[in-house]
Amino acid sequence: MKKLLSGIKNLVVGLFTTGKHLGRHAVTIQYPSEKWTMPERSRGIVVLLSDKETGALNCTVCMLCMRACPTAAIDIQFDKDEKGKRILKDFVVDQGLCCFCGLCEEACSFAAIKMATKYEFSTENKEDLVWHTERLQEVGRDVPYEKPERKKPEVKPAAKPAPKPEAKAETPANPEKPADQPKPANEPEKENLGEGN
Repeated sequence: MKKLLSGIKNLVVGLFTTGKHLGRHAVTIQYPSEKWTMPERSRGIVVLLSDKETGALNCTVCMLCMRACPTAAIDIQFDKDEKGKRILKDFVVDQGLCCFCGLCEEACSFAAIKMATKYEFSTENKEDLVWHTERLQEVGRDVPYEKPERKKPEVKPAAKPAPKPEAKAETPANPEKPADQPKPANEPEKENLGEGN
């Protein structure tokens, strides 16, 4: 009997809550025909960003995003040229391992990686969550971003030596030391007064 009364009570409470929202506009959206637009700073799927003019990846293979990732979801493979510069071979992100913390985006100084405002990447196959360079770049092509402008340090011209002051008219061309100068005849010699005298 207690269970029956408890059930009726909970049903009345539920109907009362539903009744409060009757006549108001719907809060939910009808997915997938309607899709919610995520805010710009939301943490969606990880994508690679490309230069808007050339289409080349912004990634410089600095490895900072890979080091910052707490779940080791990012794996960067690269080769080196004859000068020792890193050349990107493959950029792999395991979206199944990603915890969407955004540390990779914070660590990147070249606007190369971003948490895009996209959330539709579910799949039945676990291997489909491992995205390589081509797919990461393709999904990130239409993602807006601002590339940071790097100011080159200003190269100051070498300081010019200070001009030598011109000799004043009052000073002779070859000044002699005070001890070497002859004493005037009319000036008496000053006595050397020491403590012993």
